Amino acid sequence: MKKLLNIWLPVMFMVSLTACSNHNAAEEEPQFLEVELSINPEKAKANEPVVFEAKVTYGEEEVTDADEVKFEIWRANAEEHEKILVEHAENGIYRLDKTFEEEGTYYIYFTRNSTKDA
Repeated sequence: MKKLLNIWLPVMFMVSLTACSNHNAAEEEPQFLEVELSINPEKAKANEPVVFEAKVTYGEEEVTDADEVKFEIWRANAEEHEKILVEHAENGIYRLDKTFEEEGTYYIYFTRNSTKDA
């Protein structure tokens, strides 16, 4: 009986530790950074202002403390890319007002660096 207890006690202890560690891993599910980009108006004319907004969230939390947020904009088939730093406007939204001198197709790329550990 004592020999059986010496075998089962450590086994049960290890099983309980394993169960606890799996439970904690399930609670700490990784969050993802999400960026929702909106453009108003979607189709603009030359010399007409366009508003770009990036709503940035990490899980359910709005990101308001990024170190550096940039919109990179370039015209199709152009080699020059314009990089514009923007600051937090409100509620996790980073906003850029831009007017284009020439008509054409433009591409926009959003980048950010955060002060938070992700």
